[in-house]
Amino acid sequence: MSTFEHHHAMCNRYMGRAVVIGTRDGQTHRGVIQGVRNNKVYLQPLGNQRNSRGFGFGFGFGYGGGLAFGFGIAIGSIVTLALLPFFFF
Repeated sequence: MSTFEHHHAMCNRYMGRAVVIGTRDGQTHRGVIQGVRNNKVYLQPLGNQRNSRGFGFGFGFGYGGGLAFGFGIAIGSIVTLALLPFFFF
């Protein structure tokens, strides 16, 4: 199984759960997985994040290709993916 397939399967397995995702460019994203497509995972951000690329701009219709999911992260850019403990909220 390739790294891409591994991360895609993990994102599907953790749907609806709070996760932290590290990307190749060094950014860290915390949120709840709201959707997984062929090449992206969509997170609803937790709290006030400065690097969430769009947090606060209204995640309604039209954002993310018509999905009301927050923001998308390319699955191919994921380096780490871990569940957050329930008391993190």
